Amino acid sequence: MNTNKLRYILYLIVLVIASTIAIQVYWNFKNYQTNKQQLINDVQVSLDKAVNTYYENLTKKNTLGFVINDKKNKDFFKENGRFSTIIKGMNLKNNGSFNIDSISPNAIKNISIFKGFQADSLKKAIKSKKNNFNLSTEEGKARFKNFKDSVKTINNKTETANRVKDFEFLTSQVIFSMTNDSIKLRDVDSLLQIELFRKAITVNYGLTLIQPKKEIQIFNALPNNKGLSTVSKSTFLPENSTLTVYFKNETKLILKRIFGGILISTLLVLAIISCLFYLLKIINKQKHLAEVKNDLISNITHEFKTPIATIAVAIESIKDFNAINDKEKTKKYLNLSTVQLSKLNIMVEKLLETATLDSENLKLNKDTIDLVGLVSILVDKLQMQTDEKKLIFKASAEKISAQVDTFHFENAINNIVDNAVKYGGDNISVLIEKKNKNTEILISDNGNSLTKQQAAQVFDKFYRVPKGNTHDVKGFGIGLYYTKKIIEKHNGTINISINNGTTFKITLPNER
Repeated sequence: MNTNKLRYILYLIVLVIASTIAIQVYWNFKNYQTNKQQLINDVQVSLDKAVNTYYENLTKKNTLGFVINDKKNKDFFKENGRFSTIIKGMNLKNNGSFNIDSISPNAIKNISIFKGFQADSLKKAIKSKKNNFNLSTEEGKARFKNFKDSVKTINNKTETANRVKDFEFLTSQVIFSMTNDSIKLRDVDSLLQIELFRKAITVNYGLTLIQPKKEIQIFNALPNNKGLSTVSKSTFLPENSTLTVYFKNETKLILKRIFGGILISTLLVLAIISCLFYLLKIINKQKHLAEVKNDLISNITHEFKTPIATIAVAIESIKDFNAINDKEKTKKYLNLSTVQLSKLNIMVEKLLETATLDSENLKLNKDTIDLVGLVSILVDKLQMQTDEKKLIFKASAEKISAQVDTFHFENAINNIVDNAVKYGGDNISVLIEKKNKNTEILISDNGNSLTKQQAAQVFDKFYRVPKGNTHDVKGFGIGLYYTKKIIEKHNGTINISINNGTTFKITLPNER
């Protein structure tokens, strides 16, 4: 995959992620706005319910029932008659209900007055009697309207009540109710709290009542009335009055309501982003594997080409220069061919051995050996092969035993020290230290050629530190991969650090 195509794929992935996030943000915003309006509606419904309940309770308190025992008294509803005297004699209590006890006893002679639920019961009792005050007829409704206007006029202490003259005495039993135009916001607040609790709405709120020609009432006022607000639409409110509820903490409540949607949306976005990044990772991995494959083929070609060319030259020399008659030359060319064939065989075996590292086919033959003796001999052998590097070996004890496969473990240690000789600094040290639960082998050099990214990849299969097209150091990039797999099959670990040089740390569990 070329670089331009990979760049286009990256742009497309970024575009998809940005579009997904934008769509989810827009959807959550619209959901927030919808729930915000729903919250306003719920608060308004609760406020209307509280106002209606308030007036229902107030009506029950102010419902009066009159039973006129003297049916001949037809002047009862006349202007300045006994009914007017009774109404004027009533006082309102602090809770807004009528005080019957304030009526003069002479004014209610031959009249029985019932209040509240007693009046309701009385109404049911006399409903079936003859000459009831029947509101189901048009005549009854019209005359009852005149009656209400008369009562309102009397209640306001207006002496002129012309509509009372139109009212005729229809029955000896009369039931009516009177309400006060004033509203007690404290009582409305108590009812509103009940409604909000029932709807699981938790907000801080305040009430404001505006009435014509009256002082504005405020209960539990919020600072500057910040937040949301809604107006009661109850038909029971006095004419031209406005009851407003202001409330805040709405953001927390709305987010709580839409938390499920936000969570699902967030998980969906994260899932899409994760899948796209995983796809990008796979593409990069495939690109890296393609590069590794090309590099491996180039290395194998180079590594195999030298011994094959050497063997071809030796055979050609024997054939064309009568070397067969010269036993010394023939022996020399044959030995040279044998050495090159041996190298080819070793390289092929390494490749085949690498293929078995990830499977269970590789079996280790573990024996208890002395690590100090094994590693010291290995260091001495590598020191003899180089005069430019200085190798130092140290151990915390003269003998440190471990249960390992001698052949594979020696090859693993040899790969690390050999890499230090090839790629590392001039000073190389090998330290073996036995601790309580494990044994550590530290292989360090003072070289600084590795970067952090390269250090993170040195254990990958077929990875070699890039050096362009130069092949001054031979290999397939499988040495450290082999080492890591062998150490892990010994239940150990291997790590690399590049602080002030390069250090490989091998940890093996002690024998039990």
